[in-house]
Amino acid sequence: MTTKQLQKKSIQYRKNILKYIFHANAGHTGGSLSCIDILNVLYNHVLNVSPENFTSPDRDRYIQSKGHSVEALFVVLADKGFFPESDLSTLCKYRSHYIGHPTRKVKGVEQNTGALGHGLPLSVGTALAAKMDKKDFRVFTLLGDGELPEGSNWEAALTASHYKLDNLCAIIDHNKLQITGTTAEVCNTNPIDKKFENFGWAVRHVDGHDLDALKKTFAEMPFEKGKPSLIIAHTVKGKGVSYMENVIKWHHGVPSEKQLEEAMSELNNVMVTIPDDF
Repeated sequence: MTTKQLQKKSIQYRKNILKYIFHANAGHTGGSLSCIDILNVLYNHVLNVSPENFTSPDRDRYIQSKGHSVEALFVVLADKGFFPESDLSTLCKYRSHYIGHPTRKVKGVEQNTGALGHGLPLSVGTALAAKMDKKDFRVFTLLGDGELPEGSNWEAALTASHYKLDNLCAIIDHNKLQITGTTAEVCNTNPIDKKFENFGWAVRHVDGHDLDALKKTFAEMPFEKGKPSLIIAHTVKGKGVSYMENVIKWHHGVPSEKQLEEAMSELNNVMVTIPDDF
């Protein structure tokens, strides 16, 4: 998929995220918008996973540790054909499987997540299993920077290094905001890169909204043989909607009808500036 095609995907994904959160009257808007470019590149350029091979033991694995931003994952899985997009009209409704966190009852979801700090340990176990079984599949996990203070992350980070899991890639959606303030104010984990390097990881920084930079960075994995890879993706909470960007209240805010119209207009205006590929 070309960069222009990925750019258009990102805009459409953002529109879908907003549409389904609005109709559900619930959702984690800001974080879903900050991580959607990462998911876009993963599912449309990097991962060897599809509805057709999802039961194959050789598929790549993606585990979303920041499970509260599940809307981003759902719209991408729908787009990839894991389930009909119309299913998302039931988001957060009674008896729907499409709830506020990933669940394996939804096709394409690898693990139930949402309790912060669980995704990295699950990913470490999965990557270790691949090594033990002599399988070549890779494991990717997306963490929020606000979940890094959870001790389970650091136990998992140490374990991944100890077992030389260079088939593992963790990505931090580093938008620097969480529900009650900035990550630096709530529980400062900086310098994140030095901490993971001291735990034996190979670390790269990237603009988490630069699709070409994301493609290039993922292509270089593993960054060092015998070491797990960490990508610190610098992002903007609420990216793509001007009045949401870097505003804490949109951590789980739901737009009004007027705000939704404004957001859609902004995104449509960006869409028309992207030329078609010929």
